[in-house]
Amino acid sequence: MEPKRVILLPGAVLPAEPAYSELIKALGPDVNAVAKDLELYSGDAPPPGWTLDTEIDGILREADARRWNTFHLLGYSGGGAVALAFTAKHPDSVQSLALLEPAWAGSWDWSPEHAQLWEEYDELDLLPPDEFMTAFMRLGVKPDAVLPPPPADPPPWMGKRPAGVRAFMQTFKDYALEREKLAAFPRPVFLALGGLSNPVDYGEVAERLSKVFHDFRLEVFEERHHFDPPHRIEPARLAGLLRAHWERAENRARLG
Repeated sequence: MEPKRVILLPGAVLPAEPAYSELIKALGPDVNAVAKDLELYSGDAPPPGWTLDTEIDGILREADARRWNTFHLLGYSGGGAVALAFTAKHPDSVQSLALLEPAWAGSWDWSPEHAQLWEEYDELDLLPPDEFMTAFMRLGVKPDAVLPPPPADPPPWMGKRPAGVRAFMQTFKDYALEREKLAAFPRPVFLALGGLSNPVDYGEVAERLSKVFHDFRLEVFEERHHFDPPHRIEPARLAGLLRAHWERAENRARLG
C-alpha cells in the first residue's frame, strides 16, 4: 500500500523540523510526512506583501515538486490558519484536514470576549521585541499555565519570530477566509485542543469550527497548552489519532 502523503505546517515560532521530528517518528515509515517551513521565514524579514496566500502558493509548489495531486494537510497555530485558507481555496487537493489549535479561523461569529482578546493582541505591537514574545505567549494560555522558559542561548532563527508573529496578526485583520467554502468541505476534519490553552482564544476557535465543518472531531489534551503542544509532548498519542483520522478519510474515499 502506498504511504500516506501528509504536509505538516508549523506555527509562527518553531521551525518545521524541530516542531515535528518526534511526531514524524511516531507516525512510522508508512506515512510520508513532509514538515514544510513557512514561506514567511524564507528570508531575513517577512516577504513584501506576505499574506496567507503566500503560504498557499508555497504548499502548491511543495505538492507539485512531489507530484502529489492530493494529500492530508495538518497545521498548528499560524500553520493551522494557513491550512484553513488552503482548504477553502483548494478543497479537492485535501484528503483530510487536521488542525492543532489554529491561531485564527476567520472573522465571523466572534464573541465579545474573543474580540477583546484580539484588542489585547493588537496592543502587543507597542512592546519592544524582547518583551513581545513573552507577552504574546501569556495571552494564549490560562492564567495558571506554566510557560516554557526562554532559551538561554537563543538560536539565530528566533530573532525573526516577533516580525513573523506580527505579520500573521496583520494579515488576520483583512484576510477573506470564506466560511461558506469551508462549510462545503466534505472530508474529515480533526482538531486537537489543549486543556490549559486560553479558552477565549483557541477554545472559541474550536467551537466555531465545529459549527462549520460537517465531519468534525475534537480531541482535548487536558494537560497541554499552546506552547507545549501534543505534537511535541505527546507525539505517540497524537500519532495514533491522526493515523485513525487519515485511515477513515481514505476509506471513505475508496467507498465513494
